[in-house]
Amino acid sequence: MAFLPVSFEDMNERGWEQLDFLYISGDAYVDHPSFGHAIIMRVLESEGFKVGIIAQPDWKKSEDFKRLGRPKYGVLISSGVIDSMVNHYTAGKKKRSGDLYSPGGKAGFRPDRAVIVYANKIKEIFKDTPVIIGGIEASLRRFAHYDYWDDKVRRSILVDSKADILSYGMGEKPIVEIAKLLRKDVPVASIKHTRGCCYLASYDELPAEIKNALDSNGSKTVAVLPSFEEAAEDKKTYAEAFKIQYNEQDAVSGRILVQRHGDRYLVQNPPSLPMSVSELDRVYALPYERTYHPEYEKFGGIPAISEVEFSITSHRGCYGGCSFCALNFHQGRVIQKRSQASVMNEAKKLIWTEGFKGYIHDVGGPTANFRSIACEKQVKHGVCKDRQCLHPTPCKNLIVDHSEYLDLLRKLRALPEVKKVFIRSGIRYDYLMLDKNDDFFTELCEHHVSGQLKVAPEHVVDRVLEKMGKPDRQLYDRFVKKFYNINRKINKEQYLVPYLISSHPGSDLNAAVELAEYLKEHGINPEQVQDFYPTPGTLSTCMFHTGYDPRNMKKAYVPRAPKEKAMQRALLQYRRKENYHLVIEALKEAHREDLIGFGQNCLVKPLKGMKFEAADGKPAGKKPSDKRSSGKKPFEKKPSGRRPAVDTPKSGGNKAASGSKKLSAGNEKSIKNRNRDTDRNPSSPGRKTGDKKRKGR
Repeated sequence: MAFLPVSFEDMNERGWEQLDFLYISGDAYVDHPSFGHAIIMRVLESEGFKVGIIAQPDWKKSEDFKRLGRPKYGVLISSGVIDSMVNHYTAGKKKRSGDLYSPGGKAGFRPDRAVIVYANKIKEIFKDTPVIIGGIEASLRRFAHYDYWDDKVRRSILVDSKADILSYGMGEKPIVEIAKLLRKDVPVASIKHTRGCCYLASYDELPAEIKNALDSNGSKTVAVLPSFEEAAEDKKTYAEAFKIQYNEQDAVSGRILVQRHGDRYLVQNPPSLPMSVSELDRVYALPYERTYHPEYEKFGGIPAISEVEFSITSHRGCYGGCSFCALNFHQGRVIQKRSQASVMNEAKKLIWTEGFKGYIHDVGGPTANFRSIACEKQVKHGVCKDRQCLHPTPCKNLIVDHSEYLDLLRKLRALPEVKKVFIRSGIRYDYLMLDKNDDFFTELCEHHVSGQLKVAPEHVVDRVLEKMGKPDRQLYDRFVKKFYNINRKINKEQYLVPYLISSHPGSDLNAAVELAEYLKEHGINPEQVQDFYPTPGTLSTCMFHTGYDPRNMKKAYVPRAPKEKAMQRALLQYRRKENYHLVIEALKEAHREDLIGFGQNCLVKPLKGMKFEAADGKPAGKKPSDKRSSGKKPFEKKPSGRRPAVDTPKSGGNKAASGSKKLSAGNEKSIKNRNRDTDRNPSSPGRKTGDKKRKGR
């Protein structure tokens, strides 16, 4: 095995005079199957193409893009594992100080809107060379889309980048088909029928099928979207356009989508057909080096590799249907899995990898316990357009079965040199609770949790959960109770780390207060809180921009004012001294002065000299005696839940912590510390094209 060329010297060693394809990446070069550029290049290599990479070129210097010469067939461009704007800015639009996908973890190695910048530069340098853009940034910006950073609707990235083709979703099949057509000297402008691709064309250049549909405002095979101009002008029209896009992202039932941009038409062909087990096995069996290029060693390496180095992707896709997640737009709802033999072979390779200490950090995908197709109907008819598999209630056709996944985990545990196999890519607790057999839940707690299990209730107020596409509070409470009961039975002290989002569409100040009350009641003290981050390609972002829920076109409350968002966030961290005045202000505005005082249920003490009354007009709370009934000081820190940094490839986690303590009575509600980034990226759907996503929603 060897890294693919990064210089002319590397090409000379292989006896190559010219590349077939040049890959431009916004990430550093990491030859690992958790990185999209690695998979695409290795797949093309396996098909006999000569491929090289220029990682993180200096976008201000044309010479940096010429390092490997003009490629024979085309240039492939991706911003990297996540959208470059999400990579650079927090949910509060503040510049991030680091970049886990760059040498030494330092920021500044890629531009904002990297796909557009790179593509424009390549078009300037290699004028007649085909340019194909892909990855998460291109994929989620393929239609007219709301851009949070500009606070406006932007055109399709295909228009602004001037690229010839946009490959969306998981790109192995489209890129191989395109590459073979280019090798046959088919003009890039004639490549109009490849699944999983978008292109731009004038009316005269469109296929007859699409022209006919435009003339009759749609057909059985073609859906006509409101134009860019119409979507940018009217928010309700934007929501209607998004609903059509959202419902047509299925390989079996999805139609061709057409959206006019000025005098040209953006055409999205239906998604690529799901990969078979053998096809996916082949992708993950390719000769990856499984680490970063040695040229980065002098900078301290690439931090992101630590999260995935000893992790295994077992499947792709997710049918969870969370509104804030872009998986539907990228990987799709149909599960595509590897065979057990393929996963086992990769695990055996890990055992002999330098630095392996007996811990497999993760075996999963976007959601760990979604390893099989949701229902048999999806195979012939595709996913349902009129409902989700789990929300608002589980579909009667949903197959609930953890047995095959459990069997795989047992085999991995039995491997020599393997001390522990962890599940870090997240568990859907609503699906878990549907399983009448408790074997998986029990063995999950007994063998696959490193003291803490990360779960994602996100909120506890049902009207907010409905907007999020999440199960109701009652189900989460049942799950929590069952989790601790199982741990008591197996004599382990383990904790739940709940993920929470503040200021999501549908969440007003009263909902934030109710969530704060829940946190106090259950002894949860989140050290960091995720503000909702409106990223391209999600239902929630559509709600944020338009004020409409595109699923039913009903109006949705959107907390937009910075002050309200700050108050909602402060309520979730009401114990922090720096949030004290914001919490007081929020409680007053919500008319919840009953939570200001000295009583057991109060969130904060009153300001000095402040007069406060409960809802019944009586003094709120009780001034404390020397011996507090709650046993806690006002700002006493409790064990708290943190989540890990997310801007990393999909699977993996911090190094495993081994062992667990004996469960002591009364500790069920404690939450232990865990490092996490303040901002999660809800639009990062998968590992392959960079989409470290939020997991197990």
